[in-house]
Parts: sequence; structure tokens; C-alpha cells
Amino acid sequence: MLQGSRQWHENLPFALLGYRTTIPTSIGATPYLLVYGTEAVIPAEVEIPSIRVIVEAEIDDDEWFKTRLEQLSLIDEKILTSVEAKGKFSSNWQGTFIVKKVFPNGALYLTDIEGKMAKMAINVDALKRYYI
Repeated sequence: MLQGSRQWHENLPFALLGYRTTIPTSIGATPYLLVYGTEAVIPAEVEIPSIRVIVEAEIDDDEWFKTRLEQLSLIDEKILTSVEAKGKFSSNWQGTFIVKKVFPNGALYLTDIEGKMAKMAINVDALKRYYI
């Protein structure tokens, strides 16, 4: 560890490597994987080869090329699944609703097209208006 705050730039590459190769729980994939389509080979794997490094070193060029094409075809799928809304950011409901009852505090009771009433009141700020 370096002493003093004036030498922060010397530790920046190590911090970035740690960030780019760690899976954030919000997206479920490493930033490196989303950009390049494969996991990064960390420096420890170069010094002490992992199974992945050994396997890639022993395959011929045609097999390596085929493997890379398969990985590239999966990049779009991985990106789409990592950026979809999850947990508290996902939509609780969607569709077309009709306002059934309006309360003075800005809450609404909605019904769907079939006439089923929503189980709870919705804040008016959470809705988008659509006029037929």
C-alpha cells in the first residue's frame, strides 16, 4: 500500500482490474464480460495456469476460432439479460387500465380491461396517461 494521497494514480490500474472482473449483483455479469464477451484472464492465472488457460493453450486454431464464434454469438444474449430490470427496479404491473376511483390525496384504484380491480391503490404520478 502506498503512503499518502498523492500516489493514488499508481493503484488505479489494480482498482480498475478488480472492478472490471468482479460481478456486481445488480447486473449479474462482469463489466469485462459484457464488453468483450469472455471473462478476463487475471494475472494470477498467467503465473499459475488455470484449467481454462491450459485448455485454450492445447486446442488447435480451428477449434479456438469455432469456440470464439460461439462466445460471440452469446454476447447479445448476455447483455440483454444483464440490463433487464430486476428486483425493486422491475415493473410490478403493466398494461392498459381504467381509472375506477380517484382519492383526493392523488391515489387511484384501477381496473383492467376485463373489469378486475387492482389489489392496491396506485399513486397518480406512477401512471402514464393515454387517451383513446
